[in-house]
Amino acid sequence: MSEAPFPHALERRIVIRARRDTVFRHFTDSALWAAWWGAGSTIEPRVGGRVLVRHPGAVEAAGEVLVLEPPARIAFTYGFTSGQPMPVGASRVTITLEEIPEGTRLDLRHEFADAAARDHHVQGWRYQLSVFAGVVSELAQGAARERVDAWFAAWSEPDAARRAALLARTVAPTIRFRDRYSDVEGIGDLEPHLAAVHVFMPGARVARTGEIRRCQGTVLADWIAHGGDGAELGRGTNVFELDADGRIDAVVGLWGPPGA
Repeated sequence: MSEAPFPHALERRIVIRARRDTVFRHFTDSALWAAWWGAGSTIEPRVGGRVLVRHPGAVEAAGEVLVLEPPARIAFTYGFTSGQPMPVGASRVTITLEEIPEGTRLDLRHEFADAAARDHHVQGWRYQLSVFAGVVSELAQGAARERVDAWFAAWSEPDAARRAALLARTVAPTIRFRDRYSDVEGIGDLEPHLAAVHVFMPGARVARTGEIRRCQGTVLADWIAHGGDGAELGRGTNVFELDADGRIDAVVGLWGPPGA
C-alpha cells in the first residue's frame, strides 16, 4: 500500500454566528475572499480554478480548487510561489460547514507532507480563521446599529401595537434580558415587561448615546434614560448578543452612576 501523500494534518473548529450560505460566499466571491485574506487575493469558484492568496510582505501562496460543494465544503491545494516553506501543491486544505442553532460550525483540516510545515501553520490558521469570523460577522450583522436603535425605541414606545411591531422585527423569539430590574425570557415575557414601564413611568424614554462597538455578534451600546419630566433616570451600557440572522437574542444592561 502506498503512503498517503499528506500524512500530517492540523485541524481547527470555530463557530460563526451567520447562516451557512453567507459563510460559504466568502469562498466563491473574490472580493469577499480578499476581505479575509488580503488585497489582491482571488479565487475562481470552480473545480480546477486558481486560488491566489497575497499575504502581507508580498508573500504569495497559490493553489487549485479540488472540491466545491456549496454551501457545505471546499477543498484546495495550497503552497507558496517562492517554494518556502513549501511549494505550490504541497498541501491540501479542506473546509466543511455545518448548520447549527448558533449559526455555522466551520471545520478546517489542512494536510501536509511534512510535520514541520504543519507546525509552521498552526498560529497562522488560528489568526486567519479569527479574521474570517470577524469579516463574515460584519456582513451577516450589518444592520446591528438599526437593531440596537429599534430596541431602545421599543422601550420608549407607549403604544402597544407599535411596540410589538418593533420587537417582532428586532429580537429573536427566545430573547433574554437581564439588568438591575429585569430577568425576562422570551418575547411573550418581554412585551408586558416593557408595557409596565409606561404604566409606572409614563413618558419614559431611552436612547443610544455614541456609536456602537461590535465584534463577532456581540454589540456594546451606551444609553441614557429620561423620565416624562425630562429628568435623567439612569445611564449605562447594554451588551447585545445577535443570532445568526442578526436579530437580538440576549441583552445584559449594565447601569452606571447618574450623570457619569
